[in-house]
Amino acid sequence: MEYYIGFDIGGTKCAVSLGEMDGSSLKILHREEVKTQDSPLSTLALLSPHVSDWKEKYAVQKAGISCGGPLDSKRGIIVCPPNLAKGWHGFEIVDYIAKNFGLKSKLENDANACAVAEWLFGAGQGCQNMIFMTFGTGLGAGLILDGKLYSGTNGNAGEIGHIRLAKDGPVGFNKAGSAEGFCSGNGIKNLAFIRAKERGINIDESTTAKTVFEKARAGDVFFLSIVKESAQQFGNVLSILIDLFNPEVIVAGGVFMRNYDLFMPLLLPIVERESIDQSRAVCSILPAKIGENVGDYASIAIAKTIEE
Repeated sequence: MEYYIGFDIGGTKCAVSLGEMDGSSLKILHREEVKTQDSPLSTLALLSPHVSDWKEKYAVQKAGISCGGPLDSKRGIIVCPPNLAKGWHGFEIVDYIAKNFGLKSKLENDANACAVAEWLFGAGQGCQNMIFMTFGTGLGAGLILDGKLYSGTNGNAGEIGHIRLAKDGPVGFNKAGSAEGFCSGNGIKNLAFIRAKERGINIDESTTAKTVFEKARAGDVFFLSIVKESAQQFGNVLSILIDLFNPEVIVAGGVFMRNYDLFMPLLLPIVERESIDQSRAVCSILPAKIGENVGDYASIAIAKTIEE
């Protein structure tokens, strides 16, 4: 058996997990989660006792770190992710883990890490060309090209959430009208408030993306229109990726995965209209197979890729 530790750094929560590898099969043995603090030091301090305990009980030498970008994965630095407080910006997390836990670690963009996880353990098994999309708090793409992860010059390839889809719209990745603004949990929530104000509709201040989908499923015309707008914009994003990379599979997690049945009929006409016929014909669009725990699998998948 091989054992690895994974750190999943998110804007809302951070988790640490212990994974057991038996051949090509991964089992999560332990997992602990804390609310993300403004400071990385205070956040990791909350997770530290669990890491120390697992190190004593298991032969763990490597740790993977999954975090939203922008990152400098080559140097192990969290640069300036928009979904993390400024206290995290510039944090040398690989160096921190080496000094405090004695683990050899590797930092990777969360979309890239999830791409590796879905490629090794999920919906992309057996593919040579696969794209994974986060569609959670933010929107990013992880690229498996010709059978290996493509992360770019300094780890920032696949930041599809930053591209502009419209002159104006909900803000995502610090840009109004961006792909992340229309196609993420926060973006969908903000889109609902923007469109409600435009149409003179009052909606509850506690409305979230989850609320949007619950009410859309109940037949609410306004919230159905929000889902439709997000899905159509996601269709535009998928079309760009299909045209650029000619993948076998595009796998998406988060909001898309949980609402696959609502999204697909709405986005397929856009993909059929906007993408190259020959490329679209060989590409499947699938929900993430690993499910809600993809972040745990992702960080451990990155640990597995660390060379001796």
